[in-house]
Amino acid sequence: MQAMSIKALFFDVFGTLVDFRTGVAREAERILGAAGHKLDWSAFADAWRKEYQPALEDVRAGRRPFCKLDVLHRENLDRILPRFGVSNVAEDAARNLNLAWHRLPAWPDVPGGLARLKRRFLLAPVSNGNISLMVDLARRNNFPWDAILGAEVAGDYKPKPSLYLGACEAFDLPPADCMIVAAHTNDLLHAAKCGLRTAHVARPNEHGPGIGEAAPKAPVDIAAANLDDLAAKLGA
Repeated sequence: MQAMSIKALFFDVFGTLVDFRTGVAREAERILGAAGHKLDWSAFADAWRKEYQPALEDVRAGRRPFCKLDVLHRENLDRILPRFGVSNVAEDAARNLNLAWHRLPAWPDVPGGLARLKRRFLLAPVSNGNISLMVDLARRNNFPWDAILGAEVAGDYKPKPSLYLGACEAFDLPPADCMIVAAHTNDLLHAAKCGLRTAHVARPNEHGPGIGEAAPKAPVDIAAANLDDLAAKLGA
């Protein structure tokens, strides 16, 4: 692959750029703990995340109209709270906890890696997160996006082709000039079917210590240890 042919990089965000498990657990402890609740905060974060794909699938399959991820996250939160024996959460606290996804921390390599890549490529998230969520994460973590693309723009959720192809169209580029960057092989394989190049970034601790993709599970154009490694391999 000739790096010079790539003009835009599109990023998965949850898990690839931000540590959602640590961030959600921390925010849940801060907000629910202040109300006197004592939980396994990491297990709570895991349970909330496990509701994510089933909620997206209801939209992808046409069982409900498209709605923002913030709405789905709140429905999922209300679904899991009783499982942990949590009830009568004040509306302000529940609303604030739902915004935990807007306050997630970046993995340590991400701000510097994106800054390097920005010198050479157009950058944008292609995430299932809604625009306000992506803006808040960008401002919190210094993500230097050229645009915010993804689910809310496409009106659907990954891995529908409209997300990948719509991102290419937004930058007036053919898919072969664009690369999807993700820590999830499935995301990359769907993008590759649409003609995009693929880069896997290892996040071996995404779902807890040693629980994540340390390497791609299928062939990709580039396999990188982190974003600095990706920048080096792309000549940035």
